[in-house]
Amino acid sequence: METTTTSTMRAVVQDRYGPADVLELRTLARPAPGDGEVLVRVRAAGLDRGVWHVMTGLPYLVRFVVPTMGPRRPKVPIRGMDLAGQVEAAGPGATRFRPGDAVFGWTESGSYAEYARVPEDQLVPMPANLSFEQAAAVPISGLAALQGLRDVGEVQAGQRVLVIGAAGGVGSFAVQLAKASGAHVTGVAGPAQAELVHAIGADEVVDYTREDVTDGSRHWDLILDTAGHRSLSRLRRALSPAGTLVIVGSEGRGRWLGGFDRQLRAVALSRVVGQRLRMLSSTPRRDDLEILRELLESGKVTPVVDRTFPLDQVRAAMGHLLAGGGRGKTVITV
Repeated sequence: METTTTSTMRAVVQDRYGPADVLELRTLARPAPGDGEVLVRVRAAGLDRGVWHVMTGLPYLVRFVVPTMGPRRPKVPIRGMDLAGQVEAAGPGATRFRPGDAVFGWTESGSYAEYARVPEDQLVPMPANLSFEQAAAVPISGLAALQGLRDVGEVQAGQRVLVIGAAGGVGSFAVQLAKASGAHVTGVAGPAQAELVHAIGADEVVDYTREDVTDGSRHWDLILDTAGHRSLSRLRRALSPAGTLVIVGSEGRGRWLGGFDRQLRAVALSRVVGQRLRMLSSTPRRDDLEILRELLESGKVTPVVDRTFPLDQVRAAMGHLLAGGGRGKTVITV
């Protein structure tokens, strides 16, 4: 059952890799949901650094490891991955949702569009206490924070946890999830972000412009590194002797590996030192999104939306993201 007969939609697409000017707003045919899929009327979609990597095709390594990318251009032209909206229609075999249901989740077919095809197993009901903009900020960044802390970092109550990039998309979720796990949380952020990081639950906030958390004077049981490109030797100085480092992302300048070489070196070094040096390879899973939904409904976790941009201003949104210094997640409204 469909609620509209619209046959076209607007979407942000790209035909080649490059800077933000490769993104174009075009009118396309509205997709039809396939087996086990639903068609979602997109209301909001998240923007994060991963979208930049797909847009630019950098580092070159990602073109060969990300299924939706190709050597010369993305295999999927529409940008965006996480979304929130309302179910418009259900394809054959899709039984979990009905038209009109508010949902959030992720899709590989692109979310910077008025409509998106989404496998129903990649969606969960949207918490009633969230706006579409807040819900769209959750899936990719929230799942990365959850899996980084729980699965890779194995966070425990009472541990001392350091979140580097605590005001960012992943970092703002990590601070709240670590607190919900019973940890003592220190967040690293800029001076304009300190108040926010305190507000979302950090026990301490370190202004990285005034204090170096890697000088060896303090130690943490778990470090979640979501920002910058600090050397492994510096990060290890901030770890307790048996502590765990989880590298969530790294923005090195190399065009072939970017910051990925640091992650590979961390895994190799971890075999010969007492500290656990790990890299996060986040995989979106519905059961984990259900866990986040419960935390969102209970108020233990609240999405932080930095700024919203309409669909026809995705280029400007990308510029805002790359400028840095944001507080939470940038969101595209449709």
